[in-house]
Amino acid sequence: MKQLFFGLALLLFINTTNAQDASVEKSTYGIQTGFLGIWAHNESKLSNSIALRSELGLDAGIYSENFVGSRSFIMVPALTLEPRWYYNLNKRVSKQRRIDGNSGNFISIKTTYHPDMVIGSLPEYTVFISDITIIPTWGIRRNVGKHFTYETGIGIGYYHLFKKDNVIIFDDRNGVAVNLHLRLGYRF
Repeated sequence: MKQLFFGLALLLFINTTNAQDASVEKSTYGIQTGFLGIWAHNESKLSNSIALRSELGLDAGIYSENFVGSRSFIMVPALTLEPRWYYNLNKRVSKQRRIDGNSGNFISIKTTYHPDMVIGSLPEYTVFISDITIIPTWGIRRNVGKHFTYETGIGIGYYHLFKKDNVIIFDDRNGVAVNLHLRLGYRF
């Protein structure tokens, strides 16, 4: 009976020790590309399971005045701050899966600002209006090899357009924003 008790206590101690080892990395850098853009990012550790992601990139889009006319490809700078809670790190460690490079499932609040700058060509009478989006997001990130990653996420949130002088906005300046992304990346 004493051996059984000692064995269970040892197993519990080892399991607890493993759980305490699970933590996001102190700091990690990388670049990612997806269907509509390219981004450089840093994730800094705030606690064992929370990291603050800062991101600078270019969001891409296709602009058209109507369905029949010519189309233009534009890119808009994007500044993002995103606290991420990696909620399954302990479970991944207990199953002997990788957590390096913050590989795991996460819940975040993605906050992105697009300034009123456009890389590409728009007609003279068209103005890009700066905006901010705040989107609660669920996602996963996994590593492939030592440096490559893939990431996907989905979320629904809020956007706000910053109205300029002498610009008419026909719809409301606030609305529903969607974050649906699939990205491939390289971690330094």
